[in-house]
Amino acid sequence: MKKTLLLIMLAVVLAGAAFGAYRYVSNNSEVLAYRFGKVEKGPITAAVAATGTLNPVVSVLVGSQVSGQIKELFVDFNSVVKKDQVIARIDPESFELRVRQAMADLDATKATVLTQMAGVGAQRAEVSRSEVNLADVKRDYERKQILVEKGFVSSADRDKAQAVYNGAQEQLKTARAQLAVAEAQAKTALAVVKQRESQLAQTKVDLDRTIIRAPVDGVVIKRSVDAGQTVAASLQAPELFQIAQNLRDMQVEASIDEADVGRVKLDQNATFSVDSFPGRTFSGKVMQVRKAATVVQNVVTYTVVIAAANPDLQLLPGMTANVRITTDRRDSVLKLPNAALRFRPAGFNDAGANSASSGAAPAPAPATGGGEGQQLRQRLVAALNLDADQQAKLDTIFAELRQKLGAVRELPEAERVKAGARARTEMRAKLMEFLKPEQKQKYEEIIAESAGRAAGGSSGRGRVFVLEANGAPKAVSVRTGLSDGSMTELVGDALKEGDQIIVGAAQAGRGGAARPSGPRLPF
Repeated sequence: MKKTLLLIMLAVVLAGAAFGAYRYVSNNSEVLAYRFGKVEKGPITAAVAATGTLNPVVSVLVGSQVSGQIKELFVDFNSVVKKDQVIARIDPESFELRVRQAMADLDATKATVLTQMAGVGAQRAEVSRSEVNLADVKRDYERKQILVEKGFVSSADRDKAQAVYNGAQEQLKTARAQLAVAEAQAKTALAVVKQRESQLAQTKVDLDRTIIRAPVDGVVIKRSVDAGQTVAASLQAPELFQIAQNLRDMQVEASIDEADVGRVKLDQNATFSVDSFPGRTFSGKVMQVRKAATVVQNVVTYTVVIAAANPDLQLLPGMTANVRITTDRRDSVLKLPNAALRFRPAGFNDAGANSASSGAAPAPAPATGGGEGQQLRQRLVAALNLDADQQAKLDTIFAELRQKLGAVRELPEAERVKAGARARTEMRAKLMEFLKPEQKQKYEEIIAESAGRAAGGSSGRGRVFVLEANGAPKAVSVRTGLSDGSMTELVGDALKEGDQIIVGAAQAGRGGAARPSGPRLPF
């Protein structure tokens, strides 16, 4: 009896030990697994992300048209001003002296005009006297001509009278010429009067410009001078103040990448946030897409102006805004995770070479930081038929791309998107350098397929994988539409709501917890 009981106890102990060993081995062995997502139904919104700067809709720079020393300032930062309100004054003393000098010059010129007019009157009297004298000598000459004909006087007397008559004619011509000169001098004096009047008006205008007035109603957002400072307006008007006409209406000037500007249209809705108010979202509308391009380090961007209301005056000029412009929206569509469109099982290539075709489940890439990158590498190697030298160059490009993608993780969202796009562009350019012509054509087709899935609005094609009953992934071709960066619209009936699709490969360690794969290495 004791021996039987002892055997039973020994069997229980051995069974427990065997079960514990089994659990220990199971928990510490690595089990291949997949991560899944679902086909969902709901709204999807495509948007363009960017950064911009908040500015007043109307901002006026107030300068000075005259040079001088600032004598008085009547406003400061944040002062509310009305149109034509005096906001500063330049020392007017020198300008007042110029006005007085111009007035004296004008008075002197007017006196000269009076003198010239008197001279004109005297010359007119001389002309009249010469005309009377000419008429008298003419009558004397005519009488002597008649008397000569009758023989009462000699021809010498007639010739003398004729000489006197000719001299009187010349004297009249001289008097008339002197009158014309006097009238011309009088007109010149009158013209100088007008010139002096213009100079006087100019000096008065300059004197008035020493008073700086607000050109519009608004708020002073910048003051560039202090009392006692000298401003020089010789080459250009110096900036004294900047006045925002209405801070209740603001605008965001956002820089949109050339790859996205084609999707931005007038009157599209936009939202933005500022660092000063975390968690709060402001709304606006696209009111202008400027056609002038800005090129910085070979990156081409376009300025898009977004109008935004600021009724509580919390938004201030100069704030940095993180902008999202809604380019398209679907209210109720089937959608799937973008990770499912990027996933490729190990050994799969575009030509359909997949180890799953033999019925065996493919071995997913190791769950390290480069797991998804390894899948992409395998796809490119198989699809492009890369040789050993090309594969070595590809590995170098991938290593550089991982470093760049790792460095941009700490950037804001909009800058991170741009930096990632630049990294992908550089990768594609370097990859195209060592590809053969037929490989380049195939790679361009792969890029076009990827771009069709990512484009927010245009229909494209893609491929996702579902798990079959035997545990092998099965490829399903799908048509895609709108994308918001994380989800993509599913067009057609290839899948239905609730279907499970593979979004990545993972290895379950202790407790079966899935380890996340590394960063995505896009085409």
